[in-house]
Order: sequence, then structure tokens, then C-alpha cells
Amino acid sequence: MDKQSKVDATYFVGLMSGTSVDGIDAAVVKLFPSAEKEHGVEIELLAFENTPFEVQVRNSIFELFDPASATIDKVGAMNMWLGELYAQATLSVIGKCGLSPSQIFAVGSHGQTIYHAPEENVMGGYNLHCTVQIGDGAVIANRTGIPCVSDFRVADMAMGGQGAPLVPFTEYLLFNNPKKTLLMQNIGGIGNVTVLPVNASPDEVFAFDTGPGNMIIDGLVSQLFIPMIMDVNGEIGAGGQVIDELLKWMQQDKYYTMPLPKSTGRERFGQQYVAQIIEMMKVNHWKAEDVVATATYLTAWSIVDSYERYIAPQHQAEQLLIGGGGSYNKTLLRDLQHLFAPHNVQVLTQEDIGGNSDAKEAIAFALLAYYTMERLPNNIPLVTGASQPVVMGKISWPYIGRSQEA
Repeated sequence: MDKQSKVDATYFVGLMSGTSVDGIDAAVVKLFPSAEKEHGVEIELLAFENTPFEVQVRNSIFELFDPASATIDKVGAMNMWLGELYAQATLSVIGKCGLSPSQIFAVGSHGQTIYHAPEENVMGGYNLHCTVQIGDGAVIANRTGIPCVSDFRVADMAMGGQGAPLVPFTEYLLFNNPKKTLLMQNIGGIGNVTVLPVNASPDEVFAFDTGPGNMIIDGLVSQLFIPMIMDVNGEIGAGGQVIDELLKWMQQDKYYTMPLPKSTGRERFGQQYVAQIIEMMKVNHWKAEDVVATATYLTAWSIVDSYERYIAPQHQAEQLLIGGGGSYNKTLLRDLQHLFAPHNVQVLTQEDIGGNSDAKEAIAFALLAYYTMERLPNNIPLVTGASQPVVMGKISWPYIGRSQEA
């Protein structure tokens, strides 16, 4: 890439659709080279938009979470369909901030995870652990006329990493603090935390999935409170009481005590897990509100348990900064504040520090795409378990004769 193209590489679009499968987050950011750090950048969020998935799309994606029903033809079709939807979201958010597609240097798209198996899986002498994200980058590139970086995780996994979590790299770039140890807690379908020790260097940053975020809560609400698909503002959980027997059963999952690095997903805490809870609910005649309250408390407990188990022995944190959809669940925030109070850890949301909880991960993938296009490493090996830094992401180029104004 020549020097002139680097100078022009100011606007990027980031796309994210997470394990909650509620829609597409799209952000337009302006990137400024940082004078303080080599290869560092500063960002400005120009526009953010969330496009909810239609019911048919959401149901079709959920069908692919079950390997038995995720046939090749269905996966292939949804890969193309999501590419079209991501492209529409890209053009929409670009228009929202008054730019044209020709001004965007690249799109960074996380894609929709339908399968994530990071554990070692040796076959034929090779570790064939794998991950699958769909929403084809070539469709995005050719519908928008903008290069698209997608399929980020596999490069890290090729070097022995878990391919997750990815956002810690960008959190280090944007939030590293010379005076405070910060915990960057994202609560999407899955919860994940990035630990930023005081004035950390990259090899001091570590991160991992804390366990379920909204996934169990959403799964229960979608079955017990039809047609709702989430506990808006935590109102259902606020009306219930924690069921001690259910909480103790949930806390016994082996994931919480697994060694780092570690990551998880729907394979562990998805539909089958929710089905077990509902069956227990029927047998024990538990109230639906109490079951949701217990699942909400479990998420808060898993976050503080992770702090006590993996972080506090090394670093006393001053703040827990929460992003993602879970930051709007007032009951979850209340539980977190209560559980972290004995540790003197202040619990804040992205909005409390002038940020945007919804846009945080979309911004991250715009920033990851910038590093990909510059051919710079954009993983943290200590976080993922990879043997070395790698340049993550596959680049899809549009046909250069295509009008970018179309």
C-alpha cells in the first residue's frame, strides 16, 4: 500500500452481529494516526445504526446453531443472504453521516458466528479446531464497491489460538490508562472481559469469555414471554426472586473453572441449555419471573467470579466499564454493582464515560479492518493463546470498474 493510500485511509465502516442475533450494528468511524504510538490511531464515531433482523432471518440463523439442521445448502444460502443484509446496513449508515461509498476505505465485518469450537481437536496429526462466521465479504464488497475485511478469527486459530476474544486488541489501543487498572466488560450474548493493567504494555493485557451474557436470559424470555425476545431494561428480572437451587445448578458448569485462555458460545449455553432450565422449571413449579431473575444474577455472578478467580490475585481494578446490550439491563447492573461493591470496583457503562455501548464492537471491527489493510498484526497472543501475532481478516475486493455511487 503506497503512502498516498495510507493518508486517504480515514473512513471505515464496522459491522457486528453477535450471539444475541438481534440485528446488525453498523458504525462509520474516522481514523486519525496517533502521534504518541507507532501504528497507533485515534477514532471519531461519525454515525451508528442498528438494523433489527426480521423474524424470518432470525429464525433461519437460529436453525443453523444446531449442527444437525445446519445443512450445507442452508449455511451457503444464509451466508449469501447475510452478505446482502450487511451490504444494505453499510450503505444505510454511510448515508446517515453524509458520506458516499467512494469515501470509505474499507468495511470490517465480524459476520454471524454459527459455530465456534476453539478446543484442541487433533486429527491426522493436525489441530483442526474451527470456527464458522457467515455473511460473505465478497457480497458486501461488490454491493457497496468498498473492499471488505471479514472472517477475522481463523488466522489466529491457524497459529493455535482460540480466535477469540478479538476486541481486546482494540480496547488496548483505545482505553489503556496510565493511572488505573480497567476491566472492559462486554455483555452481548456471551460476556467477555479485557483486563488493562495500569499503563499496560500489549504483553500484559489479557482477556477471556466470562460466560453467558444475555444468551440464557434471552433464550428464556423468548420461550416464556412470547412474543418478547429479550428482557427490556431488565423489567422481568426485577419482578422475580433468585432461585437458590437453580443458581447452584447453573454455577456448577465446568466452564467457570477452566484455565485461561478460554472462550465459549452457544454450543455450551444455547438452546439445549435453556431447554434444561425450562424442564427443571416445570418439574419444580418455579415462576417464570424467578427463573429470569436467576439467569440475570448468574451473569452478574459469573463476571465477579471471573474477577475473583483470574484477575484480583494479580490486579486490583478500579473500574468495570460495561458495553454491549447487557448494559441496558438495569437489574443486571444492579446485581453487578452489589457484587463488586466489596471489591471497591466502580461499575460504569460506556455512556457514563461518553461512549456508546451499542456501537463499541462495530467500532472495534472498523479498527481491526484498518490494521488488516495496513498489513499490521491485530491480535494479542496472550489473550487468544496464539503462538505469535498475526494479521487477521480476509480481504474481498470489489470490481474496480463498478461505480461506488451506485
